[in-house]
Amino acid sequence: MELPKGLTRWLVLAICGVVAAVALPFGGKKKEEAPEEEESAASAMLAKATSILSSAVSGFFAVDFVWRLAVLLAIDAKFGLKAKVCAWSGAPDSAALLLYFLFWYVLNTKYNEYNKGAIDAVGGKTAGMTMTVSTMQLGVCAAYAGLLWLVGKNPVKLFGLQWPEAQKVPASTTDDVMKTVPVGFCAAAAHSSSVFALSGDPLFGQIVKAGEPVLSALVNTLFYGSPPTLAKACCLPVIVGGVAFASLKTDPTTGAYALKFDATALYFGLLANAFAAFKGSENKRLMSAKGIKERFGGVGNQYATTEILAFGISVPVMILKEYDMFPKFCNLCLTSPALRFNLVASGLAFYVYNELATMTIKKTSAVTASVANTAKRVIVLCWMSFVTGKALTYEQKTGAAIAIGGVLIYSVVDDIIKKIKKD
Repeated sequence: MELPKGLTRWLVLAICGVVAAVALPFGGKKKEEAPEEEESAASAMLAKATSILSSAVSGFFAVDFVWRLAVLLAIDAKFGLKAKVCAWSGAPDSAALLLYFLFWYVLNTKYNEYNKGAIDAVGGKTAGMTMTVSTMQLGVCAAYAGLLWLVGKNPVKLFGLQWPEAQKVPASTTDDVMKTVPVGFCAAAAHSSSVFALSGDPLFGQIVKAGEPVLSALVNTLFYGSPPTLAKACCLPVIVGGVAFASLKTDPTTGAYALKFDATALYFGLLANAFAAFKGSENKRLMSAKGIKERFGGVGNQYATTEILAFGISVPVMILKEYDMFPKFCNLCLTSPALRFNLVASGLAFYVYNELATMTIKKTSAVTASVANTAKRVIVLCWMSFVTGKALTYEQKTGAAIAIGGVLIYSVVDDIIKKIKKD
């Protein structure tokens, strides 16, 4: 069925608005300028014109999108626009799924860029405000979750050209919330550890984070009595070997290999992987409780509750660790547009890309999800190399390829063996 007259433009502008508001560098951190001797006057003018155009387009579409979304939601809430005025049910699920994949990748890469921008805006990893940045990102997530409940709609399906779904305040009991606290704690710890890791070395941090299955297997074996299969266990040394090789660097004089890596990226990357593994297992245990799914009223509500708890858990840690830096952080927020933009953008991108990831994984097979996750890691790694201006070394390229390839095989090997046995 064709779209009603006038609605086509709104949907096109909605998608363009989201892309422009999140994907274009509107008010974000400026790229470092190349030395004058390496940049012609023409290229400098072109770069400046492109930057101005990007900001103008971003600003127009962002404002237009927010205004139109507010109007649509208000009309829908008052008159039931979706049900009474328009019989169009949205894009086909197959087309929507492709768009969810696309925006999952876009927002994941942009989150990493905005996260780096926020860290740089406070002075880098040595400024003593990394935990504050991490906590404020979760604060943005918590505020966004509260806004969804206030409005009663979740616009995430607009990314797939489908209508927003209702998202009411969950009917969870106090006991349900208390049972969610371990998941919230693990989510807070995993997020903060990840921010610390990526503040150290965004490229090496991504390579370490690619080794998550190793920590997942260890955590599940020791704490949950759920070891990996023999086939999966055989893949773990490959992943470890890839990360280890990426940690090496050749001595320019002797040609010998020596360990050289950012310790912050390694240690906190491993911590992030461990807490992510705990979070996954605790979440599985939580959702197996009788009636809790129905009381939460959907994965969206459970995720929103988790992020709010994660923010509440992070605040005391932030106060204990960086309370003396908080006045300086507040002053930077007031004086630095780059910090304000990157902080809010990274928080929103983090929340929405996780929602999109959950939606795509639920709608695809385990093999497809694994391949998609692998592709995402490669895209993020390449994008961060571009953003930071740091080329991956031969060792990092090779090590990343081995580690990510090992993760892919780890994810699909059991399914392959089952298929072979059936045949």
